[in-house]
Amino acid sequence: MSLSAEINLRPLAYRDLDTVLEMFAQAPTTLPGLNRDRQFLQHWYAPLKLISFMPHHLPQPLRVYVAEKGDQVLGAIQVSPFNRNRTTWQVDQLVAQAGGTEFGNQEIGTQLLRHCFTKVWEARTWLLEVSASDSDGLGLYRHNGFQPLAQLTYWTITPEQLASLAAHEPDLPNLLPATNADAALLCQLDTAAMPALVRQVFDRHICDFKAGVGQFLISSIQNLWGATQTQQGYVFEPQRKAAIGYYSVELARHGNQAHQAQLTVHPAYTWLYPELLSQISRLTQAWPSSPLYLTSTDYQPEREAFFEQVGASQTGHTLMMSRSVWHKVREVRPRLPEGLALGEVIQGLQQNRQPLPGRMAHPEVMPLSPPGNFPHQDE
Repeated sequence: MSLSAEINLRPLAYRDLDTVLEMFAQAPTTLPGLNRDRQFLQHWYAPLKLISFMPHHLPQPLRVYVAEKGDQVLGAIQVSPFNRNRTTWQVDQLVAQAGGTEFGNQEIGTQLLRHCFTKVWEARTWLLEVSASDSDGLGLYRHNGFQPLAQLTYWTITPEQLASLAAHEPDLPNLLPATNADAALLCQLDTAAMPALVRQVFDRHICDFKAGVGQFLISSIQNLWGATQTQQGYVFEPQRKAAIGYYSVELARHGNQAHQAQLTVHPAYTWLYPELLSQISRLTQAWPSSPLYLTSTDYQPEREAFFEQVGASQTGHTLMMSRSVWHKVREVRPRLPEGLALGEVIQGLQQNRQPLPGRMAHPEVMPLSPPGNFPHQDE
């Protein structure tokens, strides 16, 4: 019996929630945002599950699948759309624990990945991050067609370093708050800040930089009563009429959490790194003392050099991988009626009368016109 027949792959059920969350918590990871995703999944499981029963054309935010044999959960995977058009999806978490069964972690992980490739038909590209030191994970994803796309480094800036950076007055005369009206400028900046291959995989458009009505309401409620408050802005260049720098920072209200920031700078304006980081550091001073988490990629060497210059410490090193998915279209061939051979069909397509001559027919078969019909030379 094949492995796919012995292992049952199905969506997450409420009875699996504690087991899956425990498996996710025990999985080694360097991504700081995954702990909040686990808490979100645990607290909002019931509403998200109700949304998943809505009509198929509506977006389904809860995409968690489990692999089980009998009553034993062998692994789980969580996926989500990466862009608004849902052409690129990302693997948020994947864990496979064979335990005492005869299946290996690689086989269970492969079945979970291929199950997602089959279920999510709208995905043309898959994206994920794996720790550079996770040899098992790298082997699993390479075995399933994932290729390296970029290298990411996670940085941590201590509260003392933030206070030192905040002492510098940032030189940002054209710093503006980012709104939906600036989505076209932010999309243009995002396009210019990354290589063509990464830009093709991300497949971001102007709609990805706009907040919908639901997202705006959730963000407003979170800013008022949530654990974090988000502030974002961008630097406008009047001569080029373009955005040359952008930042977004989640400020933690409690000291036991860390601030998280996103930073995008145009490759021709790398001098903005110290100015924008000073602006972010000034924003953190009005909140409880907490470290700041940032990321950098290998195609942004100026950012990594600046983080090393200010004394930031590396807390993680991951590899971004991508995979293209091509869904095979089933070929439908016309079936002939039973008892009818192809030769009989061809014989039935023979002509049943003599074709009429055309204008380009042979002169021998062309009818001759009477002499009187031709015009005389004297006329």
